[in-house]
Parts: sequence; structure tokens; C-alpha cells
Amino acid sequence: MPSLVAVVVTYNRLDKLKKVITQLLLEPCDAVVVVDNGSRDGSREWLKEQGDYHTLLDVVHTERNLGGAGGFELGFRRAFDVHQADWLVCMDDDARPEPGALAQFLSENLDGIDGAAAAVYYPDGEVCEMNRPTRNPFWHFSLFVKTLFSGSQAFHVSNEDYKSSGSRGIDVTSFVGFFVRRSVVEECGYPDGRLFIYGDDVLYTMTLSAAGKSLAFLPSVRFTHECSAPDRNHELFKPLWKGYYAYRNRMLTYRKAMGLLFWFLLPLFLIKWSLDSRHYPSPRQHFRVMVRAVRDGLAGRFSVSHEAVLDLMDKSG
Repeated sequence: MPSLVAVVVTYNRLDKLKKVITQLLLEPCDAVVVVDNGSRDGSREWLKEQGDYHTLLDVVHTERNLGGAGGFELGFRRAFDVHQADWLVCMDDDARPEPGALAQFLSENLDGIDGAAAAVYYPDGEVCEMNRPTRNPFWHFSLFVKTLFSGSQAFHVSNEDYKSSGSRGIDVTSFVGFFVRRSVVEECGYPDGRLFIYGDDVLYTMTLSAAGKSLAFLPSVRFTHECSAPDRNHELFKPLWKGYYAYRNRMLTYRKAMGLLFWFLLPLFLIKWSLDSRHYPSPRQHFRVMVRAVRDGLAGRFSVSHEAVLDLMDKSG
């Protein structure tokens, strides 16, 4: 049976971290790598106590918050360089496999599959929308045409797919319940830790697909994600510094997904995001942050420190 290492990235959410670690230690993992992004809520102390009793637990503490992207890059490297995992599965600290999920994954026929996405649900059993895998409509002409008439539902994995007993091909998925082979990472590289938050999972899985790797959705492998449903009416970033990363990183992910068409659609995105400014307490601040983020993204400035981003909030206020 192939070896499987779980990677969890955490930051100041000890109550939820306890749930995922407790569950993972009951699953058939060869190791559980936890990247603690400089938590200050007692997570470090609790993890040390658990490490004294559980030899499978491998905790990496960082002195500063690397963001989810930096944490996953570090966790991926740890899983493959130190533990020599055949497969890796990753998740945030507010997500966890349902009992038996990892055993179910290992029992699947994985021949020809380079990466896989679990079926992720809210605690109430509804499909978690932010973790719904997709195909890239800009890579599939028939799917692109369907999208023009049906919208995003045309390229998202459907609710019927969640009820299916078989797998289906995908191009993009999130880092909640994402499985990937070591050989694929050795060939294609690691997630881009510079992105800090937002889009690192989309970019990475899309990069694997673009390289010809086969990604599959496995509805029989179930995860729970304790997150709140997004507001589809207005995408408000609270605090606003999160918006900087979202807008900046979209410049990278959208260009990867759309190719040359990106440059024709970019004006529409800018108009839409500019209009969103009216929903913020300080429209001018939002607009300035958005403009700076887009400018940095187009120029390829992805190494801006988090401290510099926070300083930008003060200057744009």
C-alpha cells in the first residue's frame, strides 16, 4: 500500500486544529505534518504536548505568518523531503477527513491518477461551494460554449457528480482534501509560497493540469470544512488587506486560465472591482488597494512582504 502523509496548515485556530489532528491520528497516515504559522493562541504549546505522545505528528513552527500559500509550500517539502511520502493530502486547520476517508482513498484504483480532489461538505451536509472542483472552460471549446449560456455551473462539478460512485476528470481544485503523487511534485514543483493567501491552490492544480497531469474528483472520499458560506451578492474583504492578495493573485491565475483572452477581459474585471468600492466604508481606500494589487500582479511583484501589505493599508486610508 502506498504511503500517505497529511499536511495541515494552521494559524490561531486551536479549537478547530484539535478536531483535525484528532481525526487524522485515527486515519491510516504514515505521518501528519503540521505547519504552525506563528500562532499565538496556545497552538504551539498544545502541539508540543501532542507530539510527546504521538510519534506520527511532525510539527514545523514558523517565526512569522507565511500565509496559507507559504505554509503549504513548506508542508509539501516536509512531506516529501523528510517523510518520502508516495502521496500527500493537504487541508486547512478548519477542515478534516470524515471517518474512514483516507482509508477509502487508499482503496481506490489510483492507476492513471496523478492528483485527486475529495468531496468537501459543510458541517450541515451541504456541498462546500468554495471547494467545488472545476474544469477550465477556456481549455475546452464545448465547455466554453456551455458556459456562455449556463454560467459557472457549466464547468463546476455538479451535485449529481457528488452522488456518483465513479470519478470524473477535473482541471482545478482547492487544497482542502487534495491528494497528489510525489512523482508529480518532483516533476512539476511545489506550490508558490509567495502568494500568501488566495489562489495558490487554483494556480497549482491548474499548473499540474496544463502539464498533462490527470486530476480526478473522487466523490467517495469525503471531507468536512467548518467555514462560512460566501456572500454571493457582494465580495467584501474583511480586513481589506485580504483584498490586496485576492486581486493581485488573480492576475496570475486568470492569465494562466484564459491565455490571450485575459487581456480582452481584464477591463471588465477592473470595472467590476472598481464598482465594488461603493460597498466599503472607505471606497477610496478600497480602490487604491485594488489598483496597487492589480499593478503588482501584472508586474509580477509577488514577493511583497506581508508587513509591506499592512503598511499599504495605512497609506491608502
